[in-house]
Amino acid sequence: QVQLVESGGGLVQAGGSLRLSCAASGRTFGRNAMGWFRQAPGKEREFVAAIIWSGGSTYYADSVKGRFTMSRDNGKNTVYLQMNSLKPEDTAGYYCAARLGLSSKYDARSYEYWGQGTQVTVSS
Repeated sequence: QVQLVESGGGLVQAGGSLRLSCAASGRTFGRNAMGWFRQAPGKEREFVAAIIWSGGSTYYADSVKGRFTMSRDNGKNTVYLQMNSLKPEDTAGYYCAARLGLSSKYDARSYEYWGQGTQVTVSS
């Protein structure tokens, strides 16, 4: 089992920044990727960013590319999502996830473990 705990969400004005954190614990040695997804009311969960644990390659949705940065701290077993130039359309619940297999990193169904989510609200 892998436990994931997100933090760092909140209310921010458009153009502002937030940094989300996701602390992993448990049997984390099997994971090969971590991802961030978001879900707004009435919408499907969508891919935001992912990082391959070995090597640190990162991948982003087009809608956040250039504004969001995902990183990891191996020692703390934590991943981060730095979100800059936030827009009202970024408002959503943000979820951290861990992938053990090798299925698409862009597909939420590829991730076996999920955190409880943290709310990000961007006001105009």
